[in-house]
Parts: sequence; structure tokens; C-alpha cells
Amino acid sequence: MKPRLAALILVAGIWPAQGSAADAVPPWSERGITGDLDFDTLANGDADPLPELVELGEKLFKAKFVTEDGAGRPEATQAIVPTKRRRPSALAFQRMAGPDANSCASCHNEPGIGGAGAFTANVFVSEGFESADFDSIDPQFSNERGTVALQGSGLIELLGREMTADLRAQRHAALKQARETKEPVTVSLETKGVAFGKLTAEPDGSLDVSRLEGIDDDLTLRPFGQKGVFSSLRQFTVNAMNDHHGIQPQERFGKAWTGTDDFDGDGVKDEMSIGQISALVAWQATRPAPERKADLPAAWQEAAVQGERLFSEIGCAECHRPALPLESLRFEDPSPFEGAGTLRRADVAQPIVLDLGELDWVKALPKDDKGRVLVPLFGDLKRHKITDAVRETLGNELLSQRFVARDVFMTSELWGVGNTAPYGHRGDLTTLNEVIEAHGGEAAETTKAYSALEETDRQSVIAFLRSLEIPE
Repeated sequence: MKPRLAALILVAGIWPAQGSAADAVPPWSERGITGDLDFDTLANGDADPLPELVELGEKLFKAKFVTEDGAGRPEATQAIVPTKRRRPSALAFQRMAGPDANSCASCHNEPGIGGAGAFTANVFVSEGFESADFDSIDPQFSNERGTVALQGSGLIELLGREMTADLRAQRHAALKQARETKEPVTVSLETKGVAFGKLTAEPDGSLDVSRLEGIDDDLTLRPFGQKGVFSSLRQFTVNAMNDHHGIQPQERFGKAWTGTDDFDGDGVKDEMSIGQISALVAWQATRPAPERKADLPAAWQEAAVQGERLFSEIGCAECHRPALPLESLRFEDPSPFEGAGTLRRADVAQPIVLDLGELDWVKALPKDDKGRVLVPLFGDLKRHKITDAVRETLGNELLSQRFVARDVFMTSELWGVGNTAPYGHRGDLTTLNEVIEAHGGEAAETTKAYSALEETDRQSVIAFLRSLEIPE
């Protein structure tokens, strides 16, 4: 638009100037990123920040990003550490090295917004190559992954935070005891009933972490991603904006880290603000948890009851735990465990506080005798080896991700499994029976027990799992 025409329309009041050039857009604009919220104002204000954040977050999640928003990354790669391309990309969008989508909702949409994705929405994870700027679906260069649902993710993050704090407290106590007694101290790490192996603290302050199980050496539980490599929704969102959409969030790609406000060289500065990322975090954190399917026919209900009993008896519930207890519903953004490249506590005067306990769907969740909310995730937030020489379907990737072995994955939460087919990390297993039979490694004995059931009993397990749904 010519500057003189734009000025005339603004003066005439056809559309309002909202304080910045980016916000001065007409109501028919195709822009996806419009509107912003000031982080410090929300964090320090007296009003509940949740309504404003969720409203903007949903708008951004549904938005179809365009080049004026900064979509595409001509001079940047998908690498988590801001990395320049060796040569400009010939394509704005591509399936392999990305960007591969122009909207969050274009992948997270089944059975509704924020949900899972069909096989056609698979992504290619090439994090093994920091500077990757090639086009290849060769498994030597990329891991293909299905889109997972975001429902209940706020509670998942809070569980991860509490478990991290608990495990680190156990480590601190072991170190303190070792210093005082001048003897090595070995502790079995466990939190919320989930065991994470052993740790030995030496009197000199060193640690033997060789017997840890299912968690990183720093004892940070990372509950997001099929490999369990993202500690927070904020980290997940910042990564996804650059990787999938080519939108560079200011908190990682801005001047503070890279020395420029246009790292990818597309002419759009500070493509997503701190406040806009917080809005996306809040929207995801408040997605209602999946539920049990209501109004089941009598035959289905009877089979589901039997199936849930068998699910536990044959050992599925050892990893797919029906519920984990949550002490606090206070969701602080940023998380106390954020790392470099994501907004951290030290970067803000105080965090934005969201009280998830005020949400109606959270109030409806059961509580234990200590008043803790029981999060019905059917998971343990722990990594496990799930393949072996007999069953290798779920470990058919050739690349590790963030130093997590290729045959090790985070336990999938099953609380929405009833209507988020297909299954498996690649989304290439069409039925629940197929994905159960594919489990090997640590799950091998449980798989054998399932396979040994009578057909009617196996069907009852499927009936139970099909009753765990995300509301449409």
C-alpha cells in the first residue's frame, strides 16, 4: 500500500492505529500476528491475566502466518541454536527441513483444535544436524514423527516441575550427607511413585549418575516431545515457531542472543514477542484434559470395565499409570527450569501467574486423601527402551535426538488415545492392537501377556482404551 493512501485511511478512521506499525493493520488484513500483550504489565497487574492471554493465544494458534508476519526463514535453519544457512533456501516451505506449516492448527486439529494430527501432518526432525539445510526424508538425516495432542499439557508441565524439584532435593540431601559423613551415599530416586534409578554422591561433591533411568543427568524431567526432550511449553513453542513456521521469537533470535533483530534476513524484525509467546503458552496450558467417553452402550461399558482391570493385571499400568498426584495448580510463566534461549526467571522481575485451579474442568478432576489433584494421564513421564530384536517397529529411527537413544521414548500418555489414531511415533500403526503388539524392550513381558489373552479379553482392553477420549 502506498504511504499516502495508508495515512489517509488511518486518519479517516477506517482502521485504528494500535500503537505500532505492526498493529496498524486493516480489519481485512491477511496478517496472522496482530495484537500483543506486555509481559511485565500482565505479571505485575492486579487483574487475572488468563482471559487476555488465552484469547490472544487461541488467535495465534489458529492464525495462518504470512510473509509479512515473518513466515519462512531464508537465512536461518531449523536448528535450536540460532544457525545461519550456508546458502539461501530456494523454497519458502518444504516438508523435509521445514518450515512445513503456516498454522499451528493445521497439524494439531484432531479431533479438534489443539489435538493430534493425521499421518499427513507428520514432521521431520533433523536435530542431529545443527546446520541442516538440505531436502531429504532419508532416515539417515531425519526422523519422521506424528503430531501429538496438547490437551491437558498445562497439568503435564506442572507434574514435570514438581518431579524435577523433588528429584533435585533428593540429590541435594545425598550430597549434604556425603559431605558430612565423608562417605559415598547412594540413593534410589523416586517421585510420585515413579522410580528413576540410583545416584551416588561422593564426599568431594561429585556424582555418579551412571545408574539413572529414564531421565537426563541433570535430573530435569522433560515431559514434552515423543523423546521427552522439552521441559516446558514455552521451550516447545519457541522451537516450533522457528522450526515449523519460520517465525523467530525475539527471546531466542533477537539482539540479546544474536546481535540482530532480523536473524533470518527476511526484512521482518522481532517476529514474535515475549508477550505473544506467553499467550500461546497460556492457551496450550489451559486445554482441557481428555475424559472418559460418556453414554457408552451397555456392552461397551461392561467390556471397558473388564479391560481396565486386565490393563493393570498384565502390567500396562506399570508405565501407563492411571494417575499422578499434583500438589499445586499455580502455573508460573516462565518455568523455574527454563534454559538458555528461552525466557528465564532471571530475565523478568516476576513471572506471570496462572491459577489453573480456577478452571472448571480442573475442579472436576478427582483428588486423593491429601487433597492433591489426580491427573489421569495414563503415563509416568519417564523414558523407556521399547524395542528389542524381536519387536523393533517402535525403534526404527536411525538418529538419536538430544542424546536420547533411538530406541528410547517417553511413555505416551493414553488419556486421549481413543480418538487420536493413528499410533506409534511415526503414526504408521493403524490400530491399538497393532501398537500394543509392537511394544518390546522393557514392555516385552507385558506384550507377551497381552498376546496370551483370549480374543474377548484383548478386545476388552481395546474397549477400555477406546473409552479414553479428547472431547470434540
